[in-house]
Amino acid sequence: MLLVIDNGSIYTPNLIEFLKEKNFLFKKTSPFELEIDSLGKYDSFILSGRRKNEKKINQINSKVILHSIQNNKKLFGICYGAEILALTLGGTIRKLKTYQKGHEEIFTQKENILTTKKIMVFESHGYEISKLPKFLTSIAYSKNCEKEIIQYNGKFIFGTQFHPEMTHDGKDLIYQFCLL
Repeated sequence: MLLVIDNGSIYTPNLIEFLKEKNFLFKKTSPFELEIDSLGKYDSFILSGRRKNEKKINQINSKVILHSIQNNKKLFGICYGAEILALTLGGTIRKLKTYQKGHEEIFTQKENILTTKKIMVFESHGYEISKLPKFLTSIAYSKNCEKEIIQYNGKFIFGTQFHPEMTHDGKDLIYQFCLL
């Protein structure tokens, strides 16, 4: 079963609607309601975006990420979810000079199981991943960002700097992830 961790993004309802529409079996919870001891019940996780930076939310999401890595569970981090994935493993993020909001074309640069083509996605973020740790690889980029889609080497652990729940092409990524 899939566990969606709702970190407060205004776009999470779009994600939930899509998962329901496709009849995926999932449970949604907030980081504050999540029982860390129950993570073993789930075979995959989606970490949503967020509205504000909060230390406790970061700690809980990091625990989910480490659980996924250690137990070979699938994970998909959206926007903040990708950023906390990079941070948890030793990467860095940076504040952007201008807030990114709107549609963006993404180009695949490395073979992967989520997408093999150019896709149109929706950006809405003020931070981006600036340095990837050694376990993460960028598999897609845009004219504004070198690390639009990242993957943990050899695992079904992904992050998107954008909000895939907001476009048809992005929803295809979520769909492919859920089918893994």
